Amino acid sequence: MLSKSRLKYIQTLGQKKFRLQEGCFLAEGPKLVAELLAEKRAAVLEIFALEEWITSNESLIGATNCSKVSEQELEKISQLNTPNLVVALVKQFGDAAPDPVEGLILALDNIQDPGNLGTIIRIADWFGIKQIICSEGTAECYNPKVVQATMGSIARVAVFYTDLETWLSAQASIGIYAAVLEGKDIRKMDPLKEGILLIGNESKGISPEILALANHRITIPQKGKAESLNAAVAAGIILSHLVS
Repeated sequence: MLSKSRLKYIQTLGQKKFRLQEGCFLAEGPKLVAELLAEKRAAVLEIFALEEWITSNESLIGATNCSKVSEQELEKISQLNTPNLVVALVKQFGDAAPDPVEGLILALDNIQDPGNLGTIIRIADWFGIKQIICSEGTAECYNPKVVQATMGSIARVAVFYTDLETWLSAQASIGIYAAVLEGKDIRKMDPLKEGILLIGNESKGISPEILALANHRITIPQKGKAESLNAAVAAGIILSHLVS
């Protein structure tokens, strides 16, 4: 049984300011928690779970501190509409930006939808992209909706926040490929071994000052009448063509 103070503490981590203050975040559900427990890079500090999950996952839990909770307690600490057996308290990763850039990485300019960001992290993991650089206006990667959408990929892809304009300005020797509506057809490009793929805001695209720093403009050819593509969908299509 959780004490009132412990219950309240876990609940506060649903808010960004407390996640930043404590350097922790919450992960929920059997698949996501199992992924984090299996990744050496992830530090799971504590688990709160129903007895049935604990009984079925003793070997996975190992030495990790684990507390049995009731369904009512799980509901109180869960950030999901329907709580799912287990909640984990995880230490934030403290990632640093790559310097110099190696391989192909993503740069995100004000991606604001948590679901989009989480999906982009998952897509990056699929294509073996290890680093994502985000503008300070991009959604927080430890937002519960982002964490949930990554399905564990947050433990395998480093996400760093910085002044994107300043950071990109320092990458003058690297190819910066901006995804725009009018640019070079990605189907006519050779796979990239190194470079920065720049994805813009869901509705406004890449901001002018950031776009000015790109030395390549690329596009996904349009055949229908849709005004634009979802940012995560666009990232996936582009990576499927450009990852070597």
